[in-house]
Order: sequence, then structure tokens, then C-alpha cells
Amino acid sequence: MTIRNKTINFSKLFEGDKVLWMVLFFLCIISILEVYSASSNMTFEKGAYWSPVLKHGLYLALGVAITWVIHRIPCRFFGWVVVIGPILSVLLLLLALFSSGSLNDTNRWLSVGGFSFQPSEIAKGSLVVVVAWLLSVMRNEKGATPQAFKWIMGFSIVICGLIVKENLSTAMFTFIVVLMMMFVGNVPWKQLGALIGFLAIAGSAGYSVLAFTPEETLEKVSTYPGLKRLPTWAHRVRNHSEMPEDPNDFDLNTNPQITQAHIAVATSGLIGCGPGNSKVRDFLPQAYSDFIFAIIIEELGLVGGLFVLLLYIALLYRAARIASRCEKNFPAFLILGLALLIVTQALINMMVAVGLFPVTGQPLPLVSRGGSSIMVNCAYIGMMISISQSARQNGEITTSAI
Repeated sequence: MTIRNKTINFSKLFEGDKVLWMVLFFLCIISILEVYSASSNMTFEKGAYWSPVLKHGLYLALGVAITWVIHRIPCRFFGWVVVIGPILSVLLLLLALFSSGSLNDTNRWLSVGGFSFQPSEIAKGSLVVVVAWLLSVMRNEKGATPQAFKWIMGFSIVICGLIVKENLSTAMFTFIVVLMMMFVGNVPWKQLGALIGFLAIAGSAGYSVLAFTPEETLEKVSTYPGLKRLPTWAHRVRNHSEMPEDPNDFDLNTNPQITQAHIAVATSGLIGCGPGNSKVRDFLPQAYSDFIFAIIIEELGLVGGLFVLLLYIALLYRAARIASRCEKNFPAFLILGLALLIVTQALINMMVAVGLFPVTGQPLPLVSRGGSSIMVNCAYIGMMISISQSARQNGEITTSAI
């Protein structure tokens, strides 16, 4: 009887969709194992062998606590983010742009009380909330109204425009998420088609400029306001497009990140070399952050890499199932938008690690080392779980649906 009562209390402690909780816990466990393994260089340099993983574990524990707190908030209160989020995001992004401090020659970070964070992490989530609200209130019998498209574009241009100067990849994938949300929200095809056409032309032109403009010209243009990152973008595009086909032609000194990541993937096999046995981690820059998926594949093999991919797919699938049970449009669009935000970033990180996409600097959500990213993504999961509780009023959602 005692054991049964404890089980019931534990179930009540973590309410909402159990699959979302399981995905969160599995990603946290994988994160601790792989960050501990990939941080060998950091532990050797500092001489503190447990410090990096203990600090990372603390961030994960704090993130899970944030998830738990937010999942107890009824989803109807998330509408307040529509009022507060955009204003706070714009202020923080402007403050970061004009701040004197920088990291890796970029003004992406703000520091408050010794804790550093990227305002873009808050801004992209706020934008998703705003887009979900606009898609829900500006509707007719055919779907979203033309006015919804105009308002969404206005907010997106402001937020993404402030992000793009220092973080092109974040601005791009955030706008892609907005585009997918408009597709799901039945924005008029005339407007959506025109936007997709414009983006295709602009993307092709931008790629051509980065790939073929002489470096001397890029260096001169980069002196203009807002274009200092232009040579970096061009370097990443060219490194990807000029990737040698013969493994013997790779230069370990010129492109250590890409080359070492490819070595990790190529030597992984089906089940990998085992947790903690990576050989590439000592030579791969940002092994515990941007390229942690390469370490996962090396240590856990193709099976482990596929398992991590399936966790994110399960997250998106579960969000779609929950959205289909929502009585109101706002929580349905919101949970889909948040899931797309997490999964799109994860897919970009994975494609970079295996050489299918240029280097972007995007961490693997809930797995890569980093405090602000973990806590913000845990907040997204908390919002999704909160929405799952309200969705149960319109039909029981069982774990057997997966």
C-alpha cells in the first residue's frame, strides 16, 4: 500500500504528457554522459576533473526545475508573453548589440550577476508565442487572414533583423520556424507563395555573394555597419561547398572542426567505441557544444545517433498529437511552434556534425553544454507540458499513441 501511494504521488508531481517528460529526461542523461566525455580538454587545462560536468549537471537540474514550475502554470497565462515578450526581447537585443563586451568577436551575450546569456534565446521563443497568438485571433473560416500575415512579418522582421547582425544562423532558422507555423496556420497561399519565392531568390543571391565574391572585397565591405561578420559567413559557406571528396585531401590544420567531426562519424561503426572512449574529443574544438553530436555518434555509434534523432522526432510527433486535441487555436499553434523551434535547431546541429550543412554554431538543444540555452529550452518544454494538460479535456492522450 505504501509503495502504491508513493507511485501515485510521483505521478501527480510530474503531471502532463509523460512522453514529453521522458524525452526531457533521456536527453538530460545523454547530455551528462557526453558532456563529461567531451570536456576532457577543459578538465585537463583547469585541473578540475569534475567541475565542468558538475556545473553542467547543476544547469540541467535547474532547467528541470524550471520545466516543473512552468508546467504547473495554466497555459491561458502564456498569453501575457505576447505583451511582455516582444518589448523585453527588443530591449535585450539592442542592449547586447551596443554592449562593450563581446565573445568570439560578436555582441550576442549579456551578463547579469556573473551569469551570461544570449538575448536571442528569449527573443525567438517570444516571437513564436506572438505568431501563435496572431494565427489564433486573426482567422476566418478559410484560415488566417491577410492581416495576420502582415503583422507576423512585421514582428519577424524586427526580431530577426536585430538577431541577424551577430547571429545569422539563429535569425534564419527562427524565420524558417515562423514560415512553417504560417503554413500550418493556413496563411493565404498568395502571400505565402510570394514570400517563399522572394526567399528563394534572396537566398540564392546571398549564397552567390558569399561563395564567389573575392575575399579582398568582402573585407572592405565588412567595415560597413552591420557587416563585420560577412567574411566569417563566406568562410563557412566556402568550406562547406569546397569539401574534398577524397579523405586524404582533408587539412587537419585548416578546418579542424569539420575534419575531426568527420573522423568521429566515419570511425563510429554501428555501436560506437563506448561512452567515455572518444579519441576525437581531444582534437575537436567545441566538442562539448556545437559538435557534440559527432561525439555521440563516435561513442554510441549509428544506433545512439539514431536514438537521439528519434527523441526529437518523438517530441515533434507528440506536440502534433497534443495540438490536435486542443480546444483553442492559441495553445495548438504554440505547442507546434515551440516543438518546431527545438527540433529545427536540433536537425541543423546534426546536419552540421555529419557534413550536410555549413557550420552555424547552433548547440544541440538540451544536450550541448551551456546554461542559458538549457534553461530556455526547458522553459519551452514546460510550456508544452502545460498545454498537454489542458488538451486532456478534449480527449485522453496515452503514451501508447507513439
